[in-house]
Amino acid sequence: MTSNHANATIARTVATAHGGELQDLYLSGDALIRARRESARLPGWDLSARQLNDLELLLNGAFSPLTGFLDEADYLSVVHESRLASGVLWPIPIALDVDAAFAAQLEPGARIALRDPEGAPLAILELGSIYRPDREAEALAVYGTSDTQHPGVAALLLRGHPVYLGGRLFGLEPPRHFDFRELRETPAQARAWFAANGWDRVVAFQTRNPIHRAHFELTRRAAEGVDAKLLLHPVVGQTRPGDVDHFTRVRAYREVLPHYAPGSARLSLLPLAMRMAGPREALWHAIIRRNYGATHFIIGRDHAGPGADRHGQPWYAPLAAQELVLAHQDEIGIQVVPFPALVYSAQRGKYINGVTAGPDDDVRDLSGTELRQRLETGAEIPGWFTFAGVERVLRERHPVNRRRGAVVFFTGLSGAGKSTLAQALISRLLESTSRPVTLLDGDIVRRHLSRGLGFSREDRDANVTRIGYVASEIARHGGIAVAAPIAPFATARAEVRQLVEAVGEFIEVHVATSLATCEARDRKGLYAKARSGELKQFTGISDPYEAPVDPELRIDADGADPYAQVEAVIALLRERGALDLA
Repeated sequence: MTSNHANATIARTVATAHGGELQDLYLSGDALIRARRESARLPGWDLSARQLNDLELLLNGAFSPLTGFLDEADYLSVVHESRLASGVLWPIPIALDVDAAFAAQLEPGARIALRDPEGAPLAILELGSIYRPDREAEALAVYGTSDTQHPGVAALLLRGHPVYLGGRLFGLEPPRHFDFRELRETPAQARAWFAANGWDRVVAFQTRNPIHRAHFELTRRAAEGVDAKLLLHPVVGQTRPGDVDHFTRVRAYREVLPHYAPGSARLSLLPLAMRMAGPREALWHAIIRRNYGATHFIIGRDHAGPGADRHGQPWYAPLAAQELVLAHQDEIGIQVVPFPALVYSAQRGKYINGVTAGPDDDVRDLSGTELRQRLETGAEIPGWFTFAGVERVLRERHPVNRRRGAVVFFTGLSGAGKSTLAQALISRLLESTSRPVTLLDGDIVRRHLSRGLGFSREDRDANVTRIGYVASEIARHGGIAVAAPIAPFATARAEVRQLVEAVGEFIEVHVATSLATCEARDRKGLYAKARSGELKQFTGISDPYEAPVDPELRIDADGADPYAQVEAVIALLRERGALDLA
């Protein structure tokens, strides 16, 4: 699945270096007062979580030299050349994606207010360009694949909007954070602290996971090797679905910090929305850390890679990220510290380079899956693997025998048998377990949660995402939600998956009963009305149904016993650890 373009050394088209001052895009004084008044009259866009992360780092200078979201010329240059149109190296496209209905109201030169989820205006965007990108071409160039099993590609193709806005930003105020406020700082604040404390050589470490002893040894040795201080700079924005939440991640870092020599390490947080783009993302991370004042950057194996594909193969070559950033370190002004994976040798009682481990070394390792299993069962976690403080934090987050919540999401045409299967599954669960179980049937949700919504694509998606939000809250608290909407569009289903997988197990069941069977069993006469034109926007007749490409389960409910069919769902729930039925 590796792309030659994504992993190849980017050709240097110009000799432009990443120098100069940080871009601070916040207004002040009278200009700020006028802009605040103006923002109340402007059309507004409510930012998603990823867009909020991007906006914060654009405004505070972490994305220097960018002064706003990319216009079309810069976007195309970044996608295909990993450079801005000016020639300056920049590997990840940063554009504001919006829906077509909102974009239709706009024209270049207009100004829009960018708002947080509570409606507070954070910035004004002066539009330079409005364009429809080829997002599949973007996926192939940036990620090296268009496979939506890749989490970055899924976010782009399934959850992204079709129109991009580019233009200059004028900051009104930064996004508000109420957590770990003492650990959040802008690039200018970080640079000022380094200067005030004599840290003229700083090696930064990027991570999205809790830090264990191997990471501790790696970072300590890397800093000592280049005679630098250490900046622990974990990501607290969006990462890969299923990752440990950032609250747990930061608490774990706090436990590790005292183990470094006094005055040698510092913890600061980065509100970055990761793309999981492997080599390109590693180059991006290095530029960001340069902006924060680091002089060196640690890059390990498979930096910013999302793991393995459906065939068990890594998306990117293990050393591709190191090679790409090394090729451009002089241009971007930060030195790479490549570091191999460390393994624990029981004979030597210490961590050693995994490449040089000998045949007599009793190498010990603990995979992420095994760690989760030990946390869930209360089994011992060896002291060589992690610190006692980190173990305590993780055990608090993953109490022994905690019941993991789950969502079973049936999707299919009207009349496919979704509601029947959902009712059969509910009965099977309730007769066998005391777990809280909730049915979110499409028609019932329409009457209560989504009253007033129509059947446009936007309203259909809104209905499905409302179901997803409620289902994810049920899963968050250890319950099982069974949902049975039509959910015709892949983007809305992908958004539900992302919501749920952050807190529990998600099982998508495509009820793939044929259109002919669905139409033949239609008791309400809906298909006949749709065929005659009396009923508009009817899925399968006048509106499309985008069948799931890779659901957890696919069922044809034509004549089969529903009670027997749900046993496959029960087996999946048990396999995922979300059910303890006999």
